[in-house]
Amino acid sequence: MTSVEHRLAPDGFNLVPPPGWDVIPLHSGTQEAMDRIVRKAVRQLPVGFPKDDIPKARMKLTQEMKKVVRRASAKGGMTLYLPTERLHGVALPVSIVASEPIEVPRVRPNSGPEAVLAALASETRGAEVRELDGTAALRSERDVPADPDRGVDVAHRRVEYFLPIPDSTPDRYLSFSFSTLIAPGSDPAFYDTLVELFDAVMSTFRWSYS
Repeated sequence: MTSVEHRLAPDGFNLVPPPGWDVIPLHSGTQEAMDRIVRKAVRQLPVGFPKDDIPKARMKLTQEMKKVVRRASAKGGMTLYLPTERLHGVALPVSIVASEPIEVPRVRPNSGPEAVLAALASETRGAEVRELDGTAALRSERDVPADPDRGVDVAHRRVEYFLPIPDSTPDRYLSFSFSTLIAPGSDPAFYDTLVELFDAVMSTFRWSYS
Protein backbone atom coordinates (compact mmCIF):
# COMPACT_ATOMS: atom_id res chain seq x y z
CA MET A 1 0.00 0.00 0.00
CA THR A 2 1.34 3.42 -0.93
CA SER A 3 1.23 6.04 1.80
CA VAL A 4 0.03 9.53 0.98
CA GLU A 5 2.19 12.41 2.20
CA HIS A 6 0.21 15.16 3.88
CA ARG A 7 2.04 18.48 3.96
CA LEU A 8 1.24 21.10 6.54
CA ALA A 9 0.11 24.54 5.45
CA PRO A 10 2.29 27.44 6.64
CA ASP A 11 0.89 29.20 9.69
CA GLY A 12 2.37 32.61 8.98
CA PHE A 13 4.77 34.62 6.91
CA ASN A 14 7.74 36.95 7.24
CA LEU A 15 8.12 40.24 5.40
CA VAL A 16 11.06 42.62 5.74
CA PRO A 17 9.97 46.29 5.61
CA PRO A 18 12.41 48.99 4.50
CA PRO A 19 14.60 50.78 7.06
CA GLY A 20 12.64 53.52 8.81
CA TRP A 21 9.33 51.64 8.66
CA ASP A 22 7.28 50.31 11.57
CA VAL A 23 4.86 47.40 11.90
CA ILE A 24 1.44 47.80 13.52
CA PRO A 25 -0.44 44.59 14.38
CA LEU A 26 -4.17 45.16 14.00
CA HIS A 27 -5.48 42.42 16.32
CA SER A 28 -3.47 42.85 19.51
CA GLY A 29 -0.79 45.28 20.58
CA THR A 30 -2.19 47.94 18.25
CA GLN A 31 -2.34 50.75 20.82
CA GLU A 32 1.16 50.02 22.08
CA ALA A 33 2.55 50.15 18.53
CA MET A 34 0.76 53.43 17.80
CA ASP A 35 2.05 54.98 21.03
CA ARG A 36 5.60 53.94 20.13
CA ILE A 37 5.33 55.46 16.67
CA VAL A 38 3.87 58.73 17.97
CA ARG A 39 6.68 59.03 20.52
CA LYS A 40 9.22 58.49 17.77
CA ALA A 41 7.55 61.10 15.56
CA VAL A 42 7.59 63.65 18.39
CA ARG A 43 11.31 63.04 18.92
CA GLN A 44 11.83 63.79 15.22
CA LEU A 45 10.18 67.21 15.35
CA PRO A 46 12.52 69.89 13.98
CA VAL A 47 14.93 71.67 16.26
CA GLY A 48 13.29 74.83 17.53
CA PHE A 49 9.76 73.42 17.34
CA PRO A 50 7.78 75.36 19.99
CA LYS A 51 7.45 73.29 23.16
CA ASP A 52 3.96 74.63 23.76
CA ASP A 53 2.85 73.16 20.42
CA ILE A 54 4.17 69.65 21.13
CA PRO A 55 0.94 68.41 22.82
CA LYS A 56 -1.09 69.65 19.87
CA ALA A 57 1.30 67.95 17.42
CA ARG A 58 1.13 64.72 19.43
CA MET A 59 -2.68 64.81 19.38
CA LYS A 60 -2.77 65.40 15.62
CA LEU A 61 -0.32 62.54 14.99
CA THR A 62 -2.41 60.23 17.17
CA GLN A 63 -5.61 61.16 15.34
CA GLU A 64 -3.99 60.57 11.96
CA MET A 65 -2.59 57.24 13.14
CA LYS A 66 -5.99 56.10 14.40
CA LYS A 67 -7.56 57.05 11.08
CA VAL A 68 -5.04 54.97 9.12
CA VAL A 69 -5.45 52.01 11.48
CA ARG A 70 -9.27 52.16 11.29
CA ARG A 71 -9.14 52.25 7.51
CA ALA A 72 -6.79 49.24 7.36
CA SER A 73 -8.87 47.28 9.88
CA ALA A 74 -12.11 48.01 8.01
CA LYS A 75 -10.59 46.40 4.92
CA GLY A 76 -9.77 43.18 6.75
CA GLY A 77 -6.19 44.08 7.53
CA MET A 78 -4.20 42.11 10.10
CA THR A 79 -0.84 43.93 9.82
CA LEU A 80 -0.05 47.49 8.79
CA TYR A 81 3.38 48.67 7.64
CA LEU A 82 4.11 52.41 7.70
CA PRO A 83 7.18 54.60 7.09
CA THR A 84 7.86 56.44 10.36
CA GLU A 85 11.09 58.19 9.40
CA ARG A 86 11.48 60.85 6.74
CA LEU A 87 13.42 60.05 3.58
CA HIS A 88 15.66 62.98 2.66
CA GLY A 89 13.34 65.17 4.70
CA VAL A 90 10.20 63.90 2.96
CA ALA A 91 7.39 62.03 4.73
CA LEU A 92 6.38 59.22 2.37
CA PRO A 93 2.57 59.07 1.87
CA VAL A 94 2.50 55.27 1.61
CA SER A 95 1.31 52.19 3.47
CA ILE A 96 1.29 48.40 3.12
CA VAL A 97 -1.55 46.29 4.49
CA ALA A 98 -1.45 42.52 4.89
CA SER A 99 -5.03 41.28 5.01
CA GLU A 100 -6.63 38.36 6.81
CA PRO A 101 -6.63 35.08 4.87
CA ILE A 102 -9.87 34.53 2.99
CA GLU A 103 -11.45 31.38 1.55
CA VAL A 104 -11.98 31.33 -2.20
CA PRO A 105 -13.99 28.52 -3.84
CA ARG A 106 -12.34 26.57 -6.62
CA VAL A 107 -13.21 27.37 -10.22
CA ARG A 108 -13.96 23.68 -10.78
CA PRO A 109 -14.14 20.83 -8.24
CA ASN A 110 -10.84 19.30 -9.34
CA SER A 111 -9.02 22.55 -10.11
CA GLY A 112 -6.52 24.27 -7.85
CA PRO A 113 -5.37 27.79 -6.98
CA GLU A 114 -3.75 28.19 -10.40
CA ALA A 115 -7.19 28.18 -12.01
CA VAL A 116 -8.41 30.79 -9.53
CA LEU A 117 -5.44 33.05 -10.28
CA ALA A 118 -5.96 32.59 -14.02
CA ALA A 119 -9.64 33.50 -13.72
CA LEU A 120 -8.83 36.61 -11.70
CA ALA A 121 -6.05 37.59 -14.11
CA SER A 122 -8.49 37.46 -17.01
CA GLU A 123 -10.75 39.95 -15.25
CA THR A 124 -8.08 42.24 -13.73
CA ARG A 125 -6.54 44.91 -15.88
CA GLY A 126 -2.74 44.94 -15.83
CA ALA A 127 -2.52 41.73 -13.79
CA GLU A 128 0.51 39.47 -14.00
CA VAL A 129 1.68 36.35 -12.21
CA ARG A 130 4.83 36.50 -10.11
CA GLU A 131 6.40 34.08 -7.64
CA LEU A 132 6.76 34.65 -3.89
CA ASP A 133 8.76 32.02 -2.01
CA GLY A 134 7.85 29.34 -4.53
CA THR A 135 4.16 30.29 -4.67
CA ALA A 136 2.46 31.82 -7.70
CA ALA A 137 0.97 35.22 -6.87
CA LEU A 138 -1.23 37.56 -8.87
CA ARG A 139 0.09 41.14 -8.99
CA SER A 140 -2.05 44.07 -10.14
CA GLU A 141 -1.45 47.81 -10.30
CA ARG A 142 -3.78 50.73 -10.95
CA ASP A 143 -4.34 54.40 -10.27
CA VAL A 144 -7.50 55.14 -8.28
CA PRO A 145 -8.98 58.61 -8.90
CA ALA A 146 -10.40 60.70 -6.09
CA ASP A 147 -14.11 60.04 -5.56
CA PRO A 148 -15.47 61.55 -2.31
CA ASP A 149 -18.88 59.95 -2.91
CA ARG A 150 -17.22 56.54 -2.59
CA GLY A 151 -15.00 57.49 0.33
CA VAL A 152 -11.86 58.11 -1.77
CA ASP A 153 -10.76 61.59 -0.70
CA VAL A 154 -7.41 61.63 -2.52
CA ALA A 155 -6.21 59.93 -5.70
CA HIS A 156 -3.75 57.12 -5.06
CA ARG A 157 -1.84 54.36 -6.76
CA ARG A 158 -2.59 50.85 -5.55
CA VAL A 159 -0.55 47.69 -6.06
CA GLU A 160 -1.82 44.35 -4.79
CA TYR A 161 -0.43 40.84 -4.47
CA PHE A 162 -2.85 37.95 -4.07
CA LEU A 163 -1.53 34.44 -3.39
CA PRO A 164 -2.80 31.09 -2.15
CA ILE A 165 -1.60 29.59 1.12
CA PRO A 166 0.06 26.30 0.08
CA ASP A 167 -1.67 23.10 1.18
CA SER A 168 -4.46 24.98 2.98
CA THR A 169 -7.80 23.21 3.35
CA PRO A 170 -10.12 24.73 2.31
CA ASP A 171 -8.20 26.94 -0.10
CA ARG A 172 -7.23 30.18 1.58
CA TYR A 173 -5.51 33.24 0.14
CA LEU A 174 -3.46 36.16 1.44
CA SER A 175 -3.42 39.65 -0.02
CA PHE A 176 -0.96 42.51 0.35
CA SER A 177 -1.98 46.01 -0.68
CA PHE A 178 0.33 48.96 -1.25
CA SER A 179 -1.10 52.46 -1.51
CA THR A 180 0.51 55.84 -2.11
CA LEU A 181 -1.29 59.17 -2.32
CA ILE A 182 -0.92 61.05 -5.61
CA ALA A 183 -0.47 64.80 -5.23
CA PRO A 184 -1.83 66.94 -8.09
CA GLY A 185 0.89 67.84 -10.59
CA SER A 186 3.46 65.51 -9.04
CA ASP A 187 6.09 63.61 -11.02
CA PRO A 188 4.85 60.08 -11.93
CA ALA A 189 8.45 58.84 -11.73
CA PHE A 190 8.34 59.40 -7.97
CA TYR A 191 5.43 57.00 -7.60
CA ASP A 192 7.09 54.51 -9.94
CA THR A 193 10.03 54.48 -7.53
CA LEU A 194 7.73 53.87 -4.57
CA VAL A 195 6.09 50.98 -6.41
CA GLU A 196 9.54 49.51 -7.07
CA LEU A 197 10.19 49.78 -3.33
CA PHE A 198 7.03 47.79 -2.61
CA ASP A 199 7.98 45.12 -5.12
CA ALA A 200 11.40 44.88 -3.43
CA VAL A 201 9.68 44.43 -0.05
CA MET A 202 7.49 41.66 -1.47
CA SER A 203 10.59 39.89 -2.77
CA THR A 204 11.53 39.31 0.90
CA PHE A 205 8.28 37.38 1.53
CA ARG A 206 8.80 33.97 3.11
CA TRP A 207 6.33 31.42 4.50
CA SER A 208 6.80 30.44 8.15
CA TYR A 209 6.03 27.16 9.93
CA SER A 210 5.81 26.50 13.66
